[in-house]
Amino acid sequence: MSRSESLQTTLLAAALLAAGCFAWWLQLRPGLEVDASQLASVPTRIDVFGSVDIPLEETVEANLRADFNLQRVYVSPVGGSIEVYIGYYGTERGGRPEHTPWACYPSAGWTILERDRIWIDRERGLRANDLVVENNGKRYLVLFWYRSFRATGLLGPVDQILDRLIGRLLESRSDGALMRISTPISGGDVDAARVRLVAFGAKLDRLVDGHWPVERRSADGQKN
Repeated sequence: MSRSESLQTTLLAAALLAAGCFAWWLQLRPGLEVDASQLASVPTRIDVFGSVDIPLEETVEANLRADFNLQRVYVSPVGGSIEVYIGYYGTERGGRPEHTPWACYPSAGWTILERDRIWIDRERGLRANDLVVENNGKRYLVLFWYRSFRATGLLGPVDQILDRLIGRLLESRSDGALMRISTPISGGDVDAARVRLVAFGAKLDRLVDGHWPVERRSADGQKN
């Protein structure tokens, strides 16, 4: 073996050892306790929209396995409604949902007619998946995205994996949430529905910044 090959082998072995030590260190650290109660304090009124909380069915909540679920319908006095769902998953839960709109809508009998990606707030880097769904003649526009304590506008697994890796390395946490908003498409006017959702989504995401859950190391030093 040449000196160059020997050096490469040594460096690779050192890198693997360092990665193994880091993974072991992560495993041995105390678990994180989640206080997600702040999400319940996301304002119930946003602009002219007032809201009512819609509790999840027990079976649905059990299947989602989130640390916290928020489901509301925001209604405008001049007409129009927006359904909101926020599902939060702490670091110990992996930071992302097991069920996503891509699978949940079809499994619930909805057909995805159109799909796209759009900007909600370029200044914040907030993008969203854009779906038009239909069931029994009813059409809805759905926008959804993922976010964490450090970033928003994540669109799928690749974005989430990278964000969780950075979060783990820099701040030892990788919690995240699914943000989903939807509204009926009245009179077939998808553009009007999209304008309504984009404006609402930008404000909702900013409000969530100030109500993001807290994670702390377990006081007893044990993993949850």
